This record gives sequence, structure tokens and C-alpha cells, in this order.
Amino acid sequence: MGIKKRKTEEAIFKTLMVLACILVSSSLFLIIGTIVAKGLPYLNWDMVSKVPQGGFYLGKEGGVLNAIIGSLYLAGGATVLGLLISIPISVYLNIYLKKGSLLSKSAKLAYDVLFGIPSIVYGAFAFSIMVWLGVRASLLGGIIAVTLLIIPILVRTLDEVIATVPKELKHAALSLGATRWEAAKVVLKQIRPGIYTAILLAFGRGIGDVAAVLFTAGFSDNIPKYIDEPAATLPLAIFFQLGSPIPEVQGRAYASALILTIIILVIVFLSHVLATKQNKHKI
Repeated sequence: MGIKKRKTEEAIFKTLMVLACILVSSSLFLIIGTIVAKGLPYLNWDMVSKVPQGGFYLGKEGGVLNAIIGSLYLAGGATVLGLLISIPISVYLNIYLKKGSLLSKSAKLAYDVLFGIPSIVYGAFAFSIMVWLGVRASLLGGIIAVTLLIIPILVRTLDEVIATVPKELKHAALSLGATRWEAAKVVLKQIRPGIYTAILLAFGRGIGDVAAVLFTAGFSDNIPKYIDEPAATLPLAIFFQLGSPIPEVQGRAYASALILTIIILVIVFLSHVLATKQNKHKI
């Protein structure tokens, strides 16, 4: 009787898992299919090679090159700045601090909490910093906001990657007379593919976020030449175009969403490749 009950429970939970998998997969394909179906007819060379012309948001000529370049500038700058901050933090937590210490556990818990904070909160906090520093809405402001957003992602990802390195590697380096920093360089070299994966994940989150840059990056129909100029981003361009009552402009919004989706899918693919490479590098 007990065996029959266990088999029944196993069948029920297996069915639920299959249904959940189908539901999630169907949602993904439905989203991508909707974007492709509505955006592909409006996707042309002008969309990716021209900035908005006069009356672009009224259905006239132009493209979203300003938003594409602005998104790359913003996400790229934030990723570089976030990496410069996150790598020393991860090294200190995993190499210099004793594993399981109160400070190490508290720091990791804090970053877990920061990881789950909505991006609009980071945007509001960055905006208050900008007001205090006298910085106007610009590419610099957007980079500050997105950097705050992706630092927890980078720190926790790097922390998980470093955890895959056998502790014997660090102990062997220290036993040979290496300093902690020299041992850290050995570990960082071992997890290089994992670092690339963390960079891509942070870049993908930064380029697709809209709430953090809504009040910090501003918006401009031109490609920013300086860091203190307003910068358009693809998520904001999509938001403004979808708010138009003109069908042509709404179609361009889906085309912009398709461009952003392609960028994100490329990042996901590269992350998967690098994660596979990281597994092959394990000792």
C-alpha cells in the first residue's frame, strides 16, 4: 500500500513539473513570437542606422540608432565600473576573510537582499545622489544608477564562481609562500570564463532595465558625445513609442523590442558558452 502511495505521489508531482515546464516554455515562445510577429514587418535598415528625424514619434522617418548606441554606452560603462568595484569585494570576501565568519555571512546576506531590490529603488537612490552632487540627467547619471543595480549581481555571481574553485588550490598557493593577493590572482585566473559570464549577465541586466534610468539618463534624439549629455536607451524608446496612438509608431516599438531581444539572446548564448567553458576548467 505504501509503495502504491509513493508511486501515485511521484506521478502527480512529475505531472506538475511537466506542466510547469510547458507553461514556462510556452510563455517564452509566446512573448518572442508576439515581438517577432509585430516587430519584424517594421524592422528595416533605417531602424538600426538612423537617429530619429523630425516627427519620428508621429510616424515619420528615422530610426533608433541613438537608443542602441546609448544603451551600449550605458550598460558598457556601468559594467566596467561595477566590475572594478565587485572584483575586489569578491576577492576580499572569499580570500581574505575566513570562510563562515560573521562579516562574510553578513556581507553575502546584504548582497542577496540588494539583489532583490526593485530597480526603481536604485534609480530613485541614484537620482538623490545626482541632486546632491549637482549632476543633471545624463549618461553619467544612468551609469551611476545601473552600476548600483548590477554590483549585487556581479558580487554574488563571482562569489558563486569562486566557490567552484577547489579550496586546495588556494591552500597550495599559500603553503608555497604566496601572499593572499598572489593566491587571489591564481584563483582569478582559474575562474576567468566565469568572470566573463558575470560580465555578460550584468551587461544584459543593464541594457534591458528601464526603471533605473527613467529619471537618471534622460532622453535625447542624438547620440551622446560626452558623458554629461542625456542618452536614449532602447527600453525608454520602446516605452515612448508604445505610448503613441499611431499604429506605425507602435509597430516601430515592437521592432525596437525585437532588436533588444536579439541583443539579450546573444548575451544569453554567450553566457551559456562561457559557463560550459568554466565547467571544463574545473580542477
